Amino acid sequence: MKGLRKYLTPFAPDQSGAVSVLYELGGILVICDAGGCTGNICGFDEPRWFTHKSAVFSAGLRDMDAILGRDDRLVAKLADAAEKLEASFAAIIGTPVPAVIGTDYRALERMSEKKMDLTVLTVDTDGMELYDAGEEKAYLALFQTFAKEKLPVVKGRVGVIGATPQDLSDLKEADRIRDRLQGKCGYQAVCYGMGAGLAEVKKASSAEKNLVVSPAALAAAKYLESTYGTPYEIGYPTAEDQVAKLDHSGKRILIVHQQVLANAIRNEIQAQWDHAEITVASWFALKKELKQGQDVALKEEEDYIELVRGGAWDVIYADACMQKMVPEYSGTFIDVPHFAVSGRMR
Repeated sequence: MKGLRKYLTPFAPDQSGAVSVLYELGGILVICDAGGCTGNICGFDEPRWFTHKSAVFSAGLRDMDAILGRDDRLVAKLADAAEKLEASFAAIIGTPVPAVIGTDYRALERMSEKKMDLTVLTVDTDGMELYDAGEEKAYLALFQTFAKEKLPVVKGRVGVIGATPQDLSDLKEADRIRDRLQGKCGYQAVCYGMGAGLAEVKKASSAEKNLVVSPAALAAAKYLESTYGTPYEIGYPTAEDQVAKLDHSGKRILIVHQQVLANAIRNEIQAQWDHAEITVASWFALKKELKQGQDVALKEEEDYIELVRGGAWDVIYADACMQKMVPEYSGTFIDVPHFAVSGRMR
């Protein structure tokens, strides 16, 4: 049955991904909903909520507000919050409610900015896509809104785009990425949204290059390249830490994770061992330019179960929650947590 989940929990929707990108940047984040979407974001989809607070609000839309499109009430609430909080910007993030009634986000931006002395950005998420689609929209809106100035390039400065808990699955992973880039290459790494605030976003054009660590960041990296000429690379500096200490020579290997990390693990294995046959699969975006012919997009639980049963895999790299989906699998299963799939951090 399409959409039936017997093993996996529902994945985070696009509005949760948008919040994840903006969470640490010091803004007022307004979820344009009646309250339920905000509760899910703070209670389930954003692990930093329990250690690092952010100004995340629900618009508190009532039935008639939504039916009649009373945007003025949302603007009034936002202006009131802006008077009481120290914030560097405001963001209005969409959910199924504004999608159904056809909310004009550009008009919301203009109305809000007239009422208060804050830059307002909007993210037109609709709750019908997965978290990575929301991250992609939020990254683009963020850099288009705030990376306005062409600055002199700082040698050794690297902008890391795509670092969110959904993809890194560890709240300390951004620190490890910075340390690894510093230790191996002497780079000064800036992880936008995980350790680096809005001031660093505004200086994005000063980076010598950008590093894309998740597929959701690719569109923003391309935007910065076309706008400021900043080149980008795609990779995951700590991928070698995920590779198991076993002989991979000649093995059939399946890697299930977000595409950039999965590709990086594949590259590490192929660099160390010969003749390994490796397939990458993901429940989320598989960008065409990063995809090899054998790679597989997963939609339903049965897709994964059939892939494992029919693949004669010697080794599987995936979140441990997927091991129980194929109890008959007798090969080697390597746990690589993916918060977006299991809600479990490393």
